[in-house]
Amino acid sequence: MTHLCVHEWGRIGVGCEGGFTRTQANALLGAARAHRLGGDDGTAILTDHHGFLRARQVVGVIAAAGCSLEILPKVDPDHPDEDKPTVRGRLVQMLDIALGLDLDHGSETTMARQSDTLLDILIRVFADRLIAEARRGLPRAYLAMEENLPALRGRLNVQAQFTRNAVRPDRLACRYDLLSSDTALMQVMKATVVFLICHARAPETRRRLDELRFVMADIRDVPLSALPWNSIHIDRTNRHWAALLKLARLFLRREWQATHHDMRHDGGITLLFAMNDLFEAYVAALLRRALTAPGIEVIAQGGLRNCLGDWLPNGECQGTTFQTRPDIQIRQGKTVLAIIDTKWKALDLNPLDRKRGMAQSDVYQMMAYARLYQCNRLMLLYPASSGSKGRIEHRFGIDRGAELLALGQVDITGNTRAVQDALGQMVEELWAQPQDRDWPRDLNAGSLGLF
Repeated sequence: MTHLCVHEWGRIGVGCEGGFTRTQANALLGAARAHRLGGDDGTAILTDHHGFLRARQVVGVIAAAGCSLEILPKVDPDHPDEDKPTVRGRLVQMLDIALGLDLDHGSETTMARQSDTLLDILIRVFADRLIAEARRGLPRAYLAMEENLPALRGRLNVQAQFTRNAVRPDRLACRYDLLSSDTALMQVMKATVVFLICHARAPETRRRLDELRFVMADIRDVPLSALPWNSIHIDRTNRHWAALLKLARLFLRREWQATHHDMRHDGGITLLFAMNDLFEAYVAALLRRALTAPGIEVIAQGGLRNCLGDWLPNGECQGTTFQTRPDIQIRQGKTVLAIIDTKWKALDLNPLDRKRGMAQSDVYQMMAYARLYQCNRLMLLYPASSGSKGRIEHRFGIDRGAELLALGQVDITGNTRAVQDALGQMVEELWAQPQDRDWPRDLNAGSLGLF
């Protein structure tokens, strides 16, 4: 099994020492074409240049027969050759926040020092968390049972007794409730354990998964295609299992990151994330923590207003086509206070460039948001180099209007609290600018309760 690691936009040799064979490269390209994030021809994940493969702006692990490739984010544009364990730890931190995996309690620091792959780390986290919960006791629930027994238990099923058991007077059709751990939640947990045993590389992780399989021996084996996801209910009695359920979904279900879970496939697990989407979800989650004022909402991928509709000479047009979906909206009631669009790319802040490295299409998009959502506080947000903390680099005004378009950067190489504080501070600075007459007078930087 050949496993290699590369950063975004990095090269992987083909047909040379330390690289993949052409057969392995073709298998990986086929896996990229089959993945939802790969586009029609797979080039959104990998591109083939004959002598090498180039990774694109998708991170995670892609697997094929006999080989796998781990793609790590280029977190710090000024230090592209950062050691992989550190970058991998930061990626796990972003996944933790963006997907709500609840991997805190000091585990991120430990993971940052590990040299395992992203997949190995997530499998080990799942195994450790599940063992800890199993030692506290598996959750149980009363299950409705129907069974033919030699003695009455519970209630008699009269209809079944006088039909199916009409010629078996020695059997009673019983209905009863059984307190059992064989619940929908535990069936998903066991299926995840059985699935991961085949893909865990570290001996200690496999040992822990084998221990869990023994602990859950009384729980039925359910095929992955028949798992009762819709029957699982998280409430106050089992809420400490919520993070484990999210990890199980990550491994088994084709959702946001489209995990591959065909048991007949011998190439391992493909677990990929589009970095633009991940960065957006990470920023939105931290802004929800930072903005604590009553009535303030952080909405990701909302709005959905349409740009164009039929023109009415004596009335206001209603948009019906060209739907918009701003990355992040900060709202109070129906009022959109600010719109933030995240961009996962290095920003060239050349002082001689009046555009400050912004793409013209991004500027047009923000101007459309200002018009459609009647919002006069806008920000394009980029990742920053390590140690810069993050700040608003420049403020632009839109011609013949009062809208403010800010250009911001945030350093995501720090700890979670530092990134959260930096984002809150930037939003506070955005709101602290002189307001126009339409800006709500009861909202100002001092009343938002950021921290």
